[in-house]
Amino acid sequence: MALVAAFLGWMFDGMEMGIFPLVARPALQQMQTVAQVADENFVQSWMGVVTALFLLGAAAGGVVFGWLGDRIGRVRAMTWSILCYSVFTGLCYFATQPWHLAMLRFIAALGMGGEWALGVALVMECWPEKARPLMAGAIGAAANCGYALIALVGIQWPVTRESWRWVMLVGVVPALLTFFIRLFVPESERWKEAVKSGPSRPIREIFSPPLLKNTALAIAFASVALIVTWGIVQWIPLWADQMTGGKQPKVKAYIALFSSVGAAAGSLIAPLIGGMLGRRPVYFALCLSSLVVSTSMFRLCTEYGTGFLVMTGLVGFCTASFYGWLPLYLPELFPTRVRATGQGLAFNFGRILAAFGAWQMGSLMAYFDNSYPKAGATIVLIYLVGMVLIWFAPETKGKPLPK
Repeated sequence: MALVAAFLGWMFDGMEMGIFPLVARPALQQMQTVAQVADENFVQSWMGVVTALFLLGAAAGGVVFGWLGDRIGRVRAMTWSILCYSVFTGLCYFATQPWHLAMLRFIAALGMGGEWALGVALVMECWPEKARPLMAGAIGAAANCGYALIALVGIQWPVTRESWRWVMLVGVVPALLTFFIRLFVPESERWKEAVKSGPSRPIREIFSPPLLKNTALAIAFASVALIVTWGIVQWIPLWADQMTGGKQPKVKAYIALFSSVGAAAGSLIAPLIGGMLGRRPVYFALCLSSLVVSTSMFRLCTEYGTGFLVMTGLVGFCTASFYGWLPLYLPELFPTRVRATGQGLAFNFGRILAAFGAWQMGSLMAYFDNSYPKAGATIVLIYLVGMVLIWFAPETKGKPLPK
């Protein structure tokens, strides 16, 4: 029951994250028409603002709901996080101004950022050590199943300036999951034992020795993956839309589908290999392969077509494989009483760094002559940092979760 709840919660989380890249351009273009503004910078600038606020909201939600999970329990906090992201995504239906979208996406992101930390903590505390790589892979693949689901919606019903609002209503569906969670999902017995001695002080503990080093490294490892994902991979649909002159509405949905299928496979495979070869060498390999494949796409792809879609799938496979590795490794760095807070903060902190880039996306794109491939080929160099830092982290293969 814990695995089903975490998988569905993160799957719907991925669906919610995939909605905005699908509807962003037609929604902002409709609002641009209403505002009587004829400037491409309007779309790019507001896309950057909405994305930045989403990332900041997710980062804050990782801490807030992670802390709540360590204080009142994983299950109760997960229920509130899912309600938060589903209800406020649905409310985007009523947005008439770009700042409405920005505000609602920020609040929805609070729940999205928190759900990951709570679901991972719950599953890893319920399952034995030998099953953790498979569980991490399942959770990592879940979000990408959600991406694929919303991509299929976009293929079946092309998202246009007239239809984008109905897509936002799909985001309300996960609210039904909360009834299942409250009725059937048991609370973590590890957490119950850990808090018997009194309430934890998770924020203070994760930023104090001996956990400070692990916290800093966990933040770095997640940040490397998130900066690329939100700094350029999420913009690939806009790149393709630019290539086609916006005349093929299904292009973004097809890209989302190819990317999410590749990402689901990568997220499932990476932790399984990590369970066999060790956490550190696999993270190094993920950084190296992502750097090579992403650079190849940004340097070689010049037009939309079958080759572009294939490369999109490969990029999704490599760059999203971290999201299977992270739920395997991060829980192993923190004891039970602070696990949800520690991994929630670490996983989402990279979104703060990515948010600054997204906020300045208009200026950044102008610096790169409005070229998505030039910007992408530069941003993916961040993988070099991960390839160095991983060797300063502890190897946790074969070790039990810290109590």
